[in-house]
Amino acid sequence: MNYEETLEYLFSRLPMYQRIGKAAYKADLKTTIALDNYSGNPHKRFRSVHIAGTNGKGSVSHMIASVLQSAGYKTGLYTSPHLTDFRERIRINGKPVRKNFVTSFTGSHRTLFEKLRPSFFEMTVAMAFNCFASEKVDIAVIETGMGGRLDSTNIITPLVSVITNIGLDHTEFLGGSLQEIAREKAGIIKKGVPVVIGEKQPETTSIFEERAAGLNSAISFASEKYTIGFATHTTEGLQSLNIKAGWNNLETDLLGFYQQKNVVTVLHTIDVLREKSIKISRDAVYNGMRQVVTATGLKGRWQVAGSNPLVVYDTAHNADGIEAVLGQIRATPHRHLHMVLGFVNDKNTGEILRILPASATCYFTMASIPRSLDAVELRSRALATGLSGKAFRTVPDAVSAALAAAGPDDLIFVGGSTFVVADAAGGPLPFTHT
Repeated sequence: MNYEETLEYLFSRLPMYQRIGKAAYKADLKTTIALDNYSGNPHKRFRSVHIAGTNGKGSVSHMIASVLQSAGYKTGLYTSPHLTDFRERIRINGKPVRKNFVTSFTGSHRTLFEKLRPSFFEMTVAMAFNCFASEKVDIAVIETGMGGRLDSTNIITPLVSVITNIGLDHTEFLGGSLQEIAREKAGIIKKGVPVVIGEKQPETTSIFEERAAGLNSAISFASEKYTIGFATHTTEGLQSLNIKAGWNNLETDLLGFYQQKNVVTVLHTIDVLREKSIKISRDAVYNGMRQVVTATGLKGRWQVAGSNPLVVYDTAHNADGIEAVLGQIRATPHRHLHMVLGFVNDKNTGEILRILPASATCYFTMASIPRSLDAVELRSRALATGLSGKAFRTVPDAVSAALAAAGPDDLIFVGGSTFVVADAAGGPLPFTHT
């Protein structure tokens, strides 16, 4: 099989959560362990950093990877989902995994895949771990999927575990309260391995502390170690932060104000890595943070895609994430707001729709995956909350309508789902197989 045929096989034959939802979810690690054992336990052949959380874990993963690359380490990075190319999920020093690795790994494991019937996520984790081991990375930054305790990535024993924050998302799988979700995320804490919690939240602090104490794991809260003094934007278009406790004029090419919490989490994680004998200079931190996007290929986080009108993509997809983005929108000068919005059909849209500004013109749409909420149904729900706008069957149609209607001083926001951003950024993803 060539690369395109390999992707066709993977997308069509393996159960994929992004495509079919709950049916692809497995509440155990049996298949992951079987795949790992078959390959000789590649996860034991590289050091790692493990990152979970409701929001921010992708940005934190990319920031840490960029800093490690700047420090001279050969760095693996595993994240999900991808936007336009499957290979975005597996990177080494910011470069996507080679196409021939994807084809050779799939070809050599095809018989095993058809015997074990792994989910798409289980397969990609196995591929990533094999890639990092074969490429002899110095350290790999591993982002969990939706959870923690039962996540396929959770067979690793990292140098440090990181949990960014806890919010209400994927409640069907992780639980309906912050406490229940925290217990699932806390599952990545390992015996004797330090854990960094990004945001200290009263509802979840004791859960993390009890889990860490039971495993003799040192626990610390980044939000208690560092605080943001102030933030500005430079003439070069970077965000510049003054962070109390030793980091002045720390610049980053991630422009969202919400990234400030993530930067704090990263800085304290770096402190812990240094305690584990990972050598990271101050210059490496400054250089790595300044070029996260260019060094790692991160997309879809307050990504400016056009000007006059200003067009911004963001993959925030739950109430907490959208609220953070709305804060950024309010702080961004514009005449009128246009919102291209789509959601997956298992998302609590009511909670999100109620916080959106009624003054915006909305373009309700649906991404090119079967899990997308029908655009007409989304519009109906939105109208009931006081929003206004039309329904469009495809994301490109919705974006085109917004561009046609917007004036040069307007702001067009595209989001609500990672897959809406993917369709806007690069055309329909190959997730449309049934």
